[in-house]
Amino acid sequence: MEAAIQTVVKVFLKSAKGKESLGGKDFQRLVESQLSNILTDTDSKKAVNEMREGLDANQDGKVGFEEYMKLVGYLATSLSQQRINKIRSTPNTTNPAPD
Repeated sequence: MEAAIQTVVKVFLKSAKGKESLGGKDFQRLVESQLSNILTDTDSKKAVNEMREGLDANQDGKVGFEEYMKLVGYLATSLSQQRINKIRSTPNTTNPAPD
């Protein structure tokens, strides 16, 4: 888990290029390069702008680290729920239910 946390921080800092927040273009590049396997429409500027605006709690036009972490948390929760649903929908072949 430590490696995952370090990666999340490194990706943000690298994408922010030494700044405290991600501007529109930096956020677009981060989404395209890091989240294209989890999110749909990562190549759509409109969709990514809408996502950025939704994360931008203080309405400064940028995504700060805390706002970025809301996205990471949302994606982790969604991925976890998808996997739980998949496990629940898969028949249990190793321990069949008793008759």
